[in-house]
Amino acid sequence: MARVQLALNVSDVDAAVEFYSKLFGVAPAKRRPGYANFAVDVPPLKLVLIENPDARGSGVAGALNHLGVEVESTEEVTAATTRLAGAGLETAVEENTACCYAVQDKVWVDDPDGAPWEVYTVLSDVVDGSMPTLRMVEPGGGPGSACACGPGVDCGPTSDPAGVEGAEPAPAGAR
Repeated sequence: MARVQLALNVSDVDAAVEFYSKLFGVAPAKRRPGYANFAVDVPPLKLVLIENPDARGSGVAGALNHLGVEVESTEEVTAATTRLAGAGLETAVEENTACCYAVQDKVWVDDPDGAPWEVYTVLSDVVDGSMPTLRMVEPGGGPGSACACGPGVDCGPTSDPAGVEGAEPAPAGAR
């Protein structure tokens, strides 16, 4: 199942988890320090909360971290990359990238105002907290700028998700 991802900067992840659990009627699929994600069936949504009070500021300004479309396979990410590049969009590809407590394949594009979008699949979950890198948005920085592991940042892809310390196949719903 493909679903839209919305990643928000929040000032207090515990308060946000409490609110969104009530709003959508589900508990987080994944919870780590300063991070939570929800796999909501109705509406089909991956909601990611990233504790980032400096970016959030007050009110709604700074709330958006990044947007995405979660797909089920690397082949779907590759197809999206081909389609987006063929449509003339600048893309940034990441393969076997460890970020947000998961190992993922993805492609990034930015909308005309700099909002970062990713099409991604989760290859494995990181369960022991050894991957603390979270999304820190740099609006207008070009495709991939929403990821601390994006182009120009040397956090390097892993050669094998099984070789990432603490990585294991992602459980259903935590993708």
